[in-house]
Amino acid sequence: MSGGGEEEKDIKLDLISEDRMASMTSMEKIRFILDGVKLGNIVVLEGGLTPEEQMKLIEMTMSEIDEDFAGIEIGSYPVKRGFLGLRRRTRLTIVGPANMMKTIKKDKDLIRAIISRV
Repeated sequence: MSGGGEEEKDIKLDLISEDRMASMTSMEKIRFILDGVKLGNIVVLEGGLTPEEQMKLIEMTMSEIDEDFAGIEIGSYPVKRGFLGLRRRTRLTIVGPANMMKTIKKDKDLIRAIISRV
């Protein structure tokens, strides 16, 4: 706690394994992520989301924005091409509340974000 009566707010990270995500349907993943972010958590997904799941996450986020929820900031490593050029899922995705997280650099092997208390 800081002086002056203002309580510091912890920043929580949810680190979700690829195995856990694989056991969920697309809608379960999206709801799980959105619920975590709405609680103020930063959600990091090993294995990431498909491009279709990312689009659905953005769609659902837009429908839930209000005065208490400013939306999401999302960063992902690009999809790697697999054998014979078959598309694979994103390698890693990080999602956080838009008012707490700002992606400042993203390339094929690095995501740099600033995460601040609200």
